[in-house]
Parts: sequence; structure tokens; C-alpha cells
Amino acid sequence: MKTSTDFIVCRCEEVTYQSIVETIKKYKCSSRELKLRTRAGMGFCGGRTCRYFIDRIVADYGENAVTHNMPLKYQAPVRPVTFGLLGDLK
Repeated sequence: MKTSTDFIVCRCEEVTYQSIVETIKKYKCSSRELKLRTRAGMGFCGGRTCRYFIDRIVADYGENAVTHNMPLKYQAPVRPVTFGLLGDLK
């Protein structure tokens, strides 16, 4: 890492802390709008690993802190997979 702001917040979409802070400052957005603008929290895990951190960053830097009327939500995987299918058991 070059600086302490280059670390990745959303591993699935590879969104950095710096890009999140810049987006918040530029658009003065809520957690939901930040998610739509940067794709942070929209990856494979559906925000399970980064959602809380994104909310905290918005609360620290944003004027429109986390809105509880439409909070970020967890998203289930695209479709469930059985253990038999994973183990190639038919």
C-alpha cells in the first residue's frame, strides 16, 4: 500500500477507502447512494463484510449520515447450492 487511505474496504468490488471518502465529499451522499455510486457492498458477499464499515465512514464524513428509513441490507447469494452438487454427488 502506498498510503493508509489506499486500503480496500469492499473486497468483492475492490473499492478503496479513499474512493469512498472522495465520493462522500463530492456528492454528499447517504450509505445507499454511496453503494450505488461506488458498488461498495454490492459484491458476492452482498455487503456482509463491509456494510458496517461503510455506514461508519458515511457517518464520519457525510452530512447525510446513515439514514435508517432505508438502511443498507444484506443480499443473499444468487442461488443456493446443495452440498451434493458441490461434492459432485448425483
